[in-house]
Amino acid sequence: MGHVEQRIAVMMAERKVRLDHLSERVGIAKSNLSRIKCDRTLGMHFTTLDALCRELDCTVNDLLRYVPGDDEPTA
Repeated sequence: MGHVEQRIAVMMAERKVRLDHLSERVGIAKSNLSRIKCDRTLGMHFTTLDALCRELDCTVNDLLRYVPGDDEPTA
C-alpha cells in the first residue's frame, strides 16, 4: 500500500528557513509545525498547507508526494 510523503523539512532546508521563523509567518505554534515537519501528524488543514506553500514559495507538489507501495505498478 502506498503512502503520502511530506517534504516540508526538505523545502525548509533548501530555502534556509528556520522553524521559529516559519511558525511565526504561517501563524501556527512552533510545536505544531514541528510535528508536521517531523511527519508526526495524521493530516493538516488546507489553510496550513496554503500558508506553507505561500511562505516557502512552492506548490503542494513540492511539499507532498505520493509513494506507491511495492504491490502497485509504477507509471
